Amino acid sequence: MYEFLTGFMFWLSISICLIGMLVRIVLYFNGLNWQLDRVAYRAYPLQGLKGALQSIFKWLLPFGTYGWRKQPFMTVIFFGFHIGAVLVPLFLLAHNLFLKDKLGFSMFITLNPALADVLTWTVVISAVLLALRRIALPEVRILTTTYDYFILFLSAAPFITGLLSRYEFGDYSFWLTVHILCGEALLIAIPFTKLSHIVLFFASRAQLGMDYGIKRGGMKGKGLAW
Repeated sequence: MYEFLTGFMFWLSISICLIGMLVRIVLYFNGLNWQLDRVAYRAYPLQGLKGALQSIFKWLLPFGTYGWRKQPFMTVIFFGFHIGAVLVPLFLLAHNLFLKDKLGFSMFITLNPALADVLTWTVVISAVLLALRRIALPEVRILTTTYDYFILFLSAAPFITGLLSRYEFGDYSFWLTVHILCGEALLIAIPFTKLSHIVLFFASRAQLGMDYGIKRGGMKGKGLAW
């Protein structure tokens, strides 16, 4: 099973993830309205690019927007979850050794084991807090479905099983196998679920930033036809 998961299934899952995300990006931009969006973007590319970069940067910065500052608790657990979810898979030493073996290259830096543990625990704890938030707040609970809990669990599962194998809880080989299986299931799910926000976040923030940079006041009083 280990050979299968780290061989054929690894290549299959990573291919589905990368190709799927590329398709989602193409479909997103192809779906923009020609008259309302693309005309303005093409006519004022510099203003649009400035607005897009500004929007992405501010939303990637903790408390960088009014929306983040208005919900400080949500902001802390959101960034706690996502920072760990990005750094641990990419920079964990064990993952880099695996990438070196499979792809012939790895990241230039790796996480200190203690820091990797802290970030992994942060992801797991943040996931629990995000689930509790969905239960506790009526305005969030009314919008939450079983699907949302499933996506949250699927996102946290590789980190939970990673900790179980890291601390050798029970059968190490079993938890390592489950950890790899969960990670590959997550990769396959990304293009087909809400997890596609991994790339669509940048697409949507860029579009909104371009809108505000061009059409919604960014060029007010400058003869804009839209």
